[in-house]
Order: sequence, then C-alpha cells, then structure tokens
Amino acid sequence: MVDKDYVCEDWGETTQWTQIRVTVKLEQLDALVAVMSMINTNLMIEDYSDIDLKTCYGDLIDESILNADKTIASVSVYLPVERDIREDVEFLREMLKKDGIEGEIKMIGLNEEDWANAWKAYYKPIKIGSKIVIVPAWEKYQAEEHELVVRMDPGMAFGTGTHETTRLVIGLLEKYTTPGVRMLDVGTGSGILAICASRLGAGECKAYDIDPMSVRVARENIKDSGLTNITCDQSDLLRAVDLEGGKYGLVCANIVADIIIRMTPDVHKYIADDGVLLASGIIMERSADVVNCFEQHGFEIVERAEENGWCALAVKLRK
Repeated sequence: MVDKDYVCEDWGETTQWTQIRVTVKLEQLDALVAVMSMINTNLMIEDYSDIDLKTCYGDLIDESILNADKTIASVSVYLPVERDIREDVEFLREMLKKDGIEGEIKMIGLNEEDWANAWKAYYKPIKIGSKIVIVPAWEKYQAEEHELVVRMDPGMAFGTGTHETTRLVIGLLEKYTTPGVRMLDVGTGSGILAICASRLGAGECKAYDIDPMSVRVARENIKDSGLTNITCDQSDLLRAVDLEGGKYGLVCANIVADIIIRMTPDVHKYIADDGVLLASGIIMERSADVVNCFEQHGFEIVERAEENGWCALAVKLRK
C-alpha cells in the first residue's frame, strides 16, 4: 500500500502495532508534536540537535546518534493494527497542511517485541537536576555519593527522562518534594515521576494513567524499584483518583497543554490548600493559554522553567 503522501513499510501478518512516523525540519518539531498528540499523547521524539557531550555522558552515546542529521527531527505514535490507521494518516495530512508543516509520513508495521526493544540502543543514563540520575534497567551504573538513581524500563509507555518535558518536571520535583508529602501523578506513563518523588522523600504516592498499557508498565517499574509507598491505577485524568487519604500536597501532570487546561477546573478538589501543582508537556506557543487558565481558576504561577521550546510550571492556589 503506497500513497504519494505516505509510505508503508514491513507490513506483515504478525504485525500487532503500527508506527506512524513523521519527519520534519527541526524548526517545525514543536508544531508537529502538538499535532501528533491529537492522535495519542504517548509519543516517541527523535531530536538529536541538543546533544551536549560535556553533560550527557558522551562516552555512552550511541555512534548513530552522534552522526545523526541534526537539522531534522521525527515524531512517532504507535497504534494497534485494529485501529483505522488510514483515517489517522488522513487526519495528520490535513493538519500538517493546515499548519504549514512540511513532513514525510511513514507507516511501519511492528510486532510488540520489536517495538519494545528497538529503542533501547538509544536510552542511556542521564542526570537531571542536582540529584536524580535516570538509568535504564539493563545498564550498569556506579552512582556518586550525592546521586539518587532511578532505574527505568519504560517499555511502550512515555517516560525515559530524555525528553525536555520530563527533565523539566523532575527538576521542579527536586525543589518542591518535601519529606512525607502526599503525591499525585496524573498521566503517569512509565511511572517515572512517582518513583522520582518517592526517592526524593515523598510519602504516599498515587499514580494514574488512562492507558492500560502504561498502567501495566508503571506497576512493573514500581515493583522493580522496591518502593512500597507507590500505587498505580487506571483513570481518565482525575475521575477515579483516590481521596480517602485526603488531598495531595504535590500534584504532577506531565501531559500536553490542552489536557492540562481540561483538568484545571477540577484540580482544586484534589490539591491541598498549601499544595503545589507541577505542570509540564507545554509547548511555548501554548504556555500563555495554560497560564491564563490557571489564573482564571484561582491559581498563581510560582515558578516557570523552560528548555528548547518547552515549558513547565509550578503553581499554587491563590490565597
């Protein structure tokens, strides 16, 4: 099946998942992420433009990454083959045209094992903030005395620590996680934020995701971490969040701008009066919309962090 607007590769009877991969010039990456997240928020982003050998464990970076074309970037979404993929591609094609994004669309058939393992060559230890080091579960790493190691196998869920949105919110977690604080992670993906918060001294941590696969992966990571103060369940945003133990002093939402805006009117029911909400996954072009929404619903911005066109916010209820 070949179309002038997209290419389909390796389509076989054993395929369980379809990867839709769009490649654009680097300057259009943020706009592409916004479009792709309309299909699914669990995205794989390939952007090698900001690799810094001075800070990123250069001796562990795969050679293919070092030699990659840094003028382009790709975003992929993975969908079950039972879904009408052509409909998604047509939607993408219309949105790219509407937003003036010049991208190459490819569809690649993958079975679950290939998808779960192919990306591992690109996932290496990465230090975030002053304490946290995210280390792949299969890698050996000798931690320094001050470092808190978080071992992760994100599988097919979002959250390796390599993306700006995750790095930004973990940096804020280091500042706002207080000893024993009750923590809520909305849209947990791989469980990385709840695990980091626990390692930083949080008390009870509750993690939720709408995607059952993410819940499964997060539970496996939580179990492998040996941490006993974290639980993970399925929920559409805040609908099934447990309030039996009271409101939360720390709430994290590393999602996308539109979803953060959608959940904001209900956040006050779940956050303690002196609590902090850390919101990430916001492209700079949408940051004003998110800030306005928070302010309209009784929150104030106490800190803003930015990196490579992405924004994360620390907000509190206005007193």
